[in-house]
Amino acid sequence: MKKMGWILIFLLFGCNENNTGYGKVHWDRDICERCRMVISDRHFAAQVRGGEKNQLYKFDDLGCALWWLKQQAWDDTRTQIWVTDYLNGEWLDARQAHYVSGLKTPMDYDLGAVKNPVSGSLNFEQAREKILAIDHEHGGNI
Repeated sequence: MKKMGWILIFLLFGCNENNTGYGKVHWDRDICERCRMVISDRHFAAQVRGGEKNQLYKFDDLGCALWWLKQQAWDDTRTQIWVTDYLNGEWLDARQAHYVSGLKTPMDYDLGAVKNPVSGSLNFEQAREKILAIDHEHGGNI
């Protein structure tokens, strides 16, 4: 009976999904929450954790993540957002990252994240404004 109890505890806690931080992306298998395309480019992916259950959502482009977030009724201060550094694939806090324009990204939002500021880079709010303006120009159909 003791052995059965330990197995039950292991199953309850061992299978519990981690509700903090970014998660592992299964490249070429995970699907973007917004556009439903396969997430395959390790240089421009994004993740969002939030909502009532603090659930993790994955995206192929920061633009998809930001437009998807705009449609959610969450408290934005508790929502976490990560992006990959387009130079090395390292996960960065999206609000602390800097953004370089003129890159070819999966959904043509053309911004790549970097850890440290570079000449002409945008901060998160500037990048967010640029992305939301791009989608507005395209009628929100990207």
